[in-house]
Amino acid sequence: MGKMAADMTTRERIVEEALTLFSINGYKGTSVKNIADAVGIKDSSLYKHFKSKQEILDTIVETMRRHMEDMSDTFGLPSDDDLEEAASVYSGFDETMLVDFSKKIFLFYLKDSFMSRFWRMGNIEQYQNPEVSAVYRQLFLADSISYQTALFAEMIKEHIFTGEDAEVMAMYFYSPIFFLLSKYANEAEKEEEALGILEKQVREFYRIYRRR
Repeated sequence: MGKMAADMTTRERIVEEALTLFSINGYKGTSVKNIADAVGIKDSSLYKHFKSKQEILDTIVETMRRHMEDMSDTFGLPSDDDLEEAASVYSGFDETMLVDFSKKIFLFYLKDSFMSRFWRMGNIEQYQNPEVSAVYRQLFLADSISYQTALFAEMIKEHIFTGEDAEVMAMYFYSPIFFLLSKYANEAEKEEEALGILEKQVREFYRIYRRR
């Protein structure tokens, strides 16, 4: 057992192993016994930590939400509560800085262990589990588009970007990123290929919308 696993509590190990199994076999395809076996405990011991498989899933979802918040803090993403501050931060980005920043965010989505497994689970469950589907779409689609729409609207207002429809801009910026995540989610070793495509997309976006 690795040091990280050894440092985990049993409850944390249950969450980790469950997420791995859900990302491979799906929620319905994974039993409580499967999870207990992966952790190395008996079913009865697992129930001391979680009342049901559903409670494990709920904990994974909540952990994912906190993980997204931690990611925002780590990369210094301005809060959507202060769009003027956000616009000010991004106004100082030249083309290369925007490319580098976009790559860091993309690699986090692609390679972070918890994030990548949740992404795969969401793809498996989006047509089978309404709860997981709703969270997946909210975190990876609705929230991202909403934040970027509001941000681009503020940047247009501050004469940083040109454009008339901030929502269209947001979809234009984010859609290729979402596509690349979908395409390379199971091929993280091809990150250089993905990053090359992402860089071309970000540079083209900058060329079109940056006010001269």
